[in-house]
Amino acid sequence: MTTVLYITAHPLDSQSSFSLAVGEEFIETYRQANPTDEVVHLDLYQENIPQIDADVLRGWEKLRTGSSFNQLSDAEKSKVDRLGAIVDQFVTADKYVYVSPMWNFSVPPVLKAYTDATSIPGKTFRYTKNGPIGLLPDKKALHIQASGSIYSEGPLAPLEMGYSYLNKVLQFYGISTEAILVEGTASSEQAPAIKEKAIEHAKEVAQRF
Repeated sequence: MTTVLYITAHPLDSQSSFSLAVGEEFIETYRQANPTDEVVHLDLYQENIPQIDADVLRGWEKLRTGSSFNQLSDAEKSKVDRLGAIVDQFVTADKYVYVSPMWNFSVPPVLKAYTDATSIPGKTFRYTKNGPIGLLPDKKALHIQASGSIYSEGPLAPLEMGYSYLNKVLQFYGISTEAILVEGTASSEQAPAIKEKAIEHAKEVAQRF
């Protein structure tokens, strides 16, 4: 069975979010086209995603230097175990659909935290004498990102660090990526047409994803 992680990073709902509105249409169409696939929704604002803090770094170092898991502190155990579960779920999936707004030229902090949780050597990539290699070839991802202005081209393009960041991380894992960019939504007159065009594009992509 093919497993799709539908990863959303927006605190509001699809009535208030362009990215979620497009994402929901994508997933509905995808489910219709692939009825036997399992779609797992990860609402990152509802998930427990530990930040890589002192507990995590100390816990990882203890394990690296030979300590057993039971020798970790309670805080270290909880966070290290949860981070392990996150990356294991990620690795076993086949496809990934990320949905997020662009905030301050980049992704929401919760999506950055999730990306940190999946960037684990030996799980999603490994280092070799010739440099790092991704461990998840033959998998693919889609990023649906909404932004008030246009960042894919023009004078604001150098400021875009949302899709470009996620794209680089996923390619580092060996995953092929594509994007649906819902741009220019700050224009109240053009926003409805921009949304509808993005939804139609999303439905087309969902048929072949």
